Amino acid sequence: MRVLLGAFGDPGHAFPIIALGSELVTRGHEVAIETWQRWREPCEAAGVVFSPAPEYQVFPTRERPLKPYEAAVLAARVTQAFVRSFEPDVVVSDILTVAPALAAELEGVPVATVIPHVHPDLPPGFPPFSIGARKPRTRVGAALWKQTDRAVAVGLDQGRREYNDCRARLGLPPLPWTHTGLSRSLTMVATLPQLEYPREWPSWCRVVGPLLWEPGGPLVEPVPGDEPVVLVAPSTSQDPSGSLLRACLEGLADEPVRVVAIGASDAVAAPANTVLAPWMSYARTMPRCDLVITHGGHGTLARALVSGCPVVVVPAGGDMAENAARVDWAGVGVRLAPRFCTPWGVRLAVRRALGMPELRARAAEIAAWSFANPGTATAAAQLERWAATTGVATAPAE
Repeated sequence: MRVLLGAFGDPGHAFPIIALGSELVTRGHEVAIETWQRWREPCEAAGVVFSPAPEYQVFPTRERPLKPYEAAVLAARVTQAFVRSFEPDVVVSDILTVAPALAAELEGVPVATVIPHVHPDLPPGFPPFSIGARKPRTRVGAALWKQTDRAVAVGLDQGRREYNDCRARLGLPPLPWTHTGLSRSLTMVATLPQLEYPREWPSWCRVVGPLLWEPGGPLVEPVPGDEPVVLVAPSTSQDPSGSLLRACLEGLADEPVRVVAIGASDAVAAPANTVLAPWMSYARTMPRCDLVITHGGHGTLARALVSGCPVVVVPAGGDMAENAARVDWAGVGVRLAPRFCTPWGVRLAVRRALGMPELRARAAEIAAWSFANPGTATAAAQLERWAATTGVATAPAE
């Protein structure tokens, strides 16, 4: 089959789409990816057709005020031309990348969605998504959280109205449901099921496992020794000042651990127990580590867990607080509030994590599950089965 995949260029959204595209190519399908220009080379190296996604100013500025979803309307028209030329059988769009889905609908092409993190729509009685509160333990807690459901519903309905305004400008009918970025035909949740709260999933939703891809890099070895290896994997986008890296290097300098960290050696001084590298392959380095310290971006978190490493999460922004709550609930790590991101706070969190063997045992269970259930293969198989129901003839790989 011919598949068009679309995602905007943030690594947390582009990388899962590249991972899925690479898997589909190995299974004999023709694939095109529309994303930002910066990912052209790895996309083409994977054997897919690359199309640069329109990159518009999304948020209003004083010089250029934008109406809601104005950028999406412009992008959808551009993407529609590529949909016509590539003639895909199906389109798969990232949850935040609405232009490919809109363009596909305009051309009458079936649309599926990839959620590259935990599902953002929580059942009644759960804390609002991304605030960092975990699933309530008691009925009283659930009743208290249920009081927030109305406020959440108001915000979701506003998003639905704005999206329907965008659809109206394109001549498309309105949608009656919220979370309009999710295909009611097939939505694939690209996270570990161990991080999802138990619930009744709708028939169109599948938890497939994480879609992991990285642009490559070297294996970085720690200094010689027998002490546990701690990998510091900060988010440069959420922590440009490097506060987590500095807190880790100072806090762990005299601890009985060996530290491997991403950081520029000319910006910070590395203690004797630390190896600094400007970049590395997480896929090659993490399996050799005993603990990963991260801000909690989903891709880094998932990579650590499928490598069998428990984590210390210091959430910075976006969905990181939600990921930290899921880590705590799943028993695979320790979360450290940003206000305690100090040398002293990091030191205590690392001691606690390394002193709890049950965290590593649980991470090892997730690693074994992931080895037996690779997310890219699962997602590709789900896509093939779904495409067959739409009338597309597919031949799944053996």
